Amino acid sequence: MSHLNGRHPALPADRLTRVENFGHSIAAPGYVFRPTQPGQVADLFHAARKQGFTIGLRGAGRSYGDAAINRGQAVLDLSRMRRLLAWDPHKGILKVEPGFTIQNLWQSTLEDGWWGPVMPGTMFPTLGGCLSSNIHGKNNWHAGPIGEHVLEFTALLPNGREVTCTPGKNADLFHAMIGGMGLLGVFTSITLQLKKVHSGYLDVRAWAEPNLARILAATDEGKDHDYIVGWVDCTAGGRGLGRGQMHSADYLPEGADPEPAQSLRVEHQALSPNLFGIVPRSIIHQAMKLGFHNPGIWAVNTAKYTLNRTLGHDKRYWQSFVAFNFLLDYVPDWERAYGRGGLIQYQTFLPKAAAAEAWRDMLRLCQRRGLPSYLGVVKRHRPDKFLLSHALDGFSLAMDFKVSDRNRHKLHALTADLTRIALAAGGRFYFAKDSALTAADARAYLGDETIAKFQVLKHKSDPHGILQTDLYRRCFSNE
Repeated sequence: MSHLNGRHPALPADRLTRVENFGHSIAAPGYVFRPTQPGQVADLFHAARKQGFTIGLRGAGRSYGDAAINRGQAVLDLSRMRRLLAWDPHKGILKVEPGFTIQNLWQSTLEDGWWGPVMPGTMFPTLGGCLSSNIHGKNNWHAGPIGEHVLEFTALLPNGREVTCTPGKNADLFHAMIGGMGLLGVFTSITLQLKKVHSGYLDVRAWAEPNLARILAATDEGKDHDYIVGWVDCTAGGRGLGRGQMHSADYLPEGADPEPAQSLRVEHQALSPNLFGIVPRSIIHQAMKLGFHNPGIWAVNTAKYTLNRTLGHDKRYWQSFVAFNFLLDYVPDWERAYGRGGLIQYQTFLPKAAAAEAWRDMLRLCQRRGLPSYLGVVKRHRPDKFLLSHALDGFSLAMDFKVSDRNRHKLHALTADLTRIALAAGGRFYFAKDSALTAADARAYLGDETIAKFQVLKHKSDPHGILQTDLYRRCFSNE
């Protein structure tokens, strides 16, 4: 656990606080500033150039790794820059400040018949953070990452310039800042094209698959659906290795919903504060702690799979957009169920042909070392044009690991070995969820040419090296 020590002489002591990742497994002291307008960002850039401190950008702090932590230095929290600047309900074009959240987005636009084209598993990230990470959703094969739906953004660079970028104007910077983890500049406005919808429901199918090979095959076969995702039991072994549940979902065509005005209402979409109308969701994570250990997770996964395979196999139903997309928000503070040490998420992206064998090796290795993932999520992906892209023609598997004082070093060794397997299979990684890569690992999958292009843009936009984070120093060190 970090302590608030090592004060930076150029930064005010009253700004010093403990900054954590979303999983509560990484923490460090930082001097947090919360601007409300771009001029305050410019002033902090000027102070950093003059006084020699660095600045890390932070949105809602939803990264599983150290992407929004800048140990002992300044942290620029942009969550108060959250105004809706313009909304065209006829064309579905939204212009907002970077602190505008996914929740703000759907609550502002859904009643007009528009939905975010790419949604993460939670509604609480900021759009600035979403662009910096170039988030993907359960519809990546169709929709690509969120960056493909950005019409324009404006940004303030550490060199003092204000720029406007589109896919055709300042295109190199457009494709580098989106996915650039906040290391090139600060978004000051974001203009996004939304998706037209005719109902607040999705047509969902749920079914079980007996092993990893079938999960991957079903994910690939299901890519014609608007959404497709696999939930993997990472504790099962033998012939059931990688078994789990699938969900596909499709938008309803115009006219299918007899009451679209009702289903599109914000009140209709909101998640109930109580489970089964009785148990407050806000206390569920406390009860979950009792089962968050290897035997408990195995028992829960086994029971869930058995029930899905027998009683609930191949179900069809309509589900609200919010309930389907934001599963992580069903239980507030769910990540705290992992206990005092928190969790890390480890996500790999593998080519279609190599995924099954490599992930079987990874799952078996985790089980042999007594460190099984408590949750696995499979998605289908395609390549995109962004500079630091994690995407490829294949699949991703995200795995959640419980962190404790006793297993921290074992987890570090495990993730290093998992990375070697992934790199050998032609894999890629996603910085927003990473806490394990080294600079050599990043160079191995991004390549020398991509790293060189990024460094050129970094030098032009940030010649004094002001924008830094723990992730930047870990993955882009020149040492």
